[in-house]
Amino acid sequence: MKRDKYIDNIDVEEALQKFLSKIDFKREIEKKAPWDSLDRITGDLISANFSSPNYNAAAMDGIAVLSKKTINARENSPLILKEKTDFLYVNTGNPLPKEYDSVIMIEDVVELDKGEVEIISPARPWQHVRPVGEDIIKGEPVLFANHKIRPQDIGALLSAGLMEIPIYKKPKVGIIPTGTEIVEDSKELSYGKIMDSNSRMFAAMVEKWGGEASRFSPTEDNYHKLSETIKKAVQENDIVVINAGSSTGTKDFTASIIGDMGEVLSHGVALKPGKPTILAVVQGKPVLGIPGYPVSAFISAETFLKPLIENYLLQKKQNRSKIKAVLSRSIPSSLKHREIVRVTLGFIDGKLIATHLSRGAGVSMSLVKADALLEIPRNYEGYQKGEEVEVTLLRPLEEIGEYLISIGSHDIVMDLIADEVNLSSTHTGSMGGVTALKKCQTHIAPVHILNEQNGVYNEFLLDKYFDDETVLIRGVEREQGLIVPKGNPKNIFEISDLSKDNIVFINRQRGAGTRILLDYLLKKDEIRSSEISGYEREATTHMACATAVKSGSADVALGIKAAAQVMDLDFIPITFENYDFLVKKETLSDERMKSFLNFIRSQRFEDKIKNLGGYNARETGKLIFKGDIS
Repeated sequence: MKRDKYIDNIDVEEALQKFLSKIDFKREIEKKAPWDSLDRITGDLISANFSSPNYNAAAMDGIAVLSKKTINARENSPLILKEKTDFLYVNTGNPLPKEYDSVIMIEDVVELDKGEVEIISPARPWQHVRPVGEDIIKGEPVLFANHKIRPQDIGALLSAGLMEIPIYKKPKVGIIPTGTEIVEDSKELSYGKIMDSNSRMFAAMVEKWGGEASRFSPTEDNYHKLSETIKKAVQENDIVVINAGSSTGTKDFTASIIGDMGEVLSHGVALKPGKPTILAVVQGKPVLGIPGYPVSAFISAETFLKPLIENYLLQKKQNRSKIKAVLSRSIPSSLKHREIVRVTLGFIDGKLIATHLSRGAGVSMSLVKADALLEIPRNYEGYQKGEEVEVTLLRPLEEIGEYLISIGSHDIVMDLIADEVNLSSTHTGSMGGVTALKKCQTHIAPVHILNEQNGVYNEFLLDKYFDDETVLIRGVEREQGLIVPKGNPKNIFEISDLSKDNIVFINRQRGAGTRILLDYLLKKDEIRSSEISGYEREATTHMACATAVKSGSADVALGIKAAAQVMDLDFIPITFENYDFLVKKETLSDERMKSFLNFIRSQRFEDKIKNLGGYNARETGKLIFKGDIS
């Protein structure tokens, strides 16, 4: 079985235009009731079956009169009218009797006895009357072709007497998840197996964009089985998406199979993540091979599948809103491709700050947490911190403005707080938080940095890095120690054991308080970092370290007790430390910060951290100012 071994690096726009130019969709029209047509696309000009209103109607509550009989009415010479002879009472919307041509509002009528009324001014012809066709005239257009139907359009269609309208059938998109390792039920998850999440994501995207998703069960990495599934999908659908198998691995057959069936226009585009994307045509229908990593899959679908559906529905490209933001950290990039970076956003002193999240193609949570996408063009080396960039919003700016921004050290308690308070956290390590706060790029900088001179955590940061306008908020005391597998099979009990030949360690990133603590302990025990296997391997959170130990890719990590307990691992205590929050004094008056403080000072918060284990809240919420430090 042959497989492709070469991947192109075609410019994204060039690849997309070439792709679209090869497609000639066979669009079909169906008839639907207006109330079943929201967000659908009209397939033809739609004209009114009836006028609206289809009779002359009273526009006010009052009396219907013949205007020429009222011309002599004056304030100093009122005119008396007799019911059924000179007028009839009408309500708003009533048909105007044929013998009358005007309506006088009831407020302008003085009612007398014996069915008579008095008026003091004449009525104009067709005063307060809705004539036939005032809104819609029979035979005139209500909606034109290729129009996306809105709620107000549905009302107009029904007013025009239309019970069925021509609309384009939704494009059917066949979605084929591939991979022998893919399962659909979490009960089937075992070592070497992963959940099929991408195809469900694609289906939701297709439905949102106006298509009809037809999802196939996962197909194993078998050339003949995959070939049969693709043939079936092409026959039954307008567009086919094949997920995974688009790269050059030993079981990546997608490009070869499509090439045997039709024409591969490009295999590999200058897009990161999403480079291995395949664009092809089979039997005149577009076929996409989309990479398997979730972020690559999302970006590739947004870039190539969405324009296909828009093209089918004859709709203009729907662009998300863009806005300028200032980068809190530099983002280097390769010249080879266009890169899409996920960022969080937050307003600091009226300035919108962007902080990039993990750039890994497999980190689906970076999409969940992202407020916006930043595009780094091809042939561009990236952006520098402090540079103003344009970002594409993934959520409303009003919602983003409600969030406190936290940049700095990671701890599980930040997730507990975010569940109660609008908080957006980015994990850069304690020193990353210090830098962000100094540059006014965050509201909160979570920190846990040991002062080696006196053994006190964090307080020295006020003197060393900040002026009198910064305050330290006491967070929690937490237990740090060695995280090891259940039963501690390699008998790891102290820091010196990390240098043993058969021990594999996983470290935290540079600038993290845990890494600073480790280096302090190594120095104290006179151990060189070069003696530790895995010292250079970095993780950005305590949970990531614990997961590495749980999975067996590391024997030990230095981290918090709570992470060990969550992952059902053993824990060897080393020390207690303070995990605190640096903020600017002016931020204390912010209503969002008040909510933050109220929660961490609450009994509910204390109960939650007790349930985690390895924490206490003796001084949580206490404010420490620069002048308080001796």
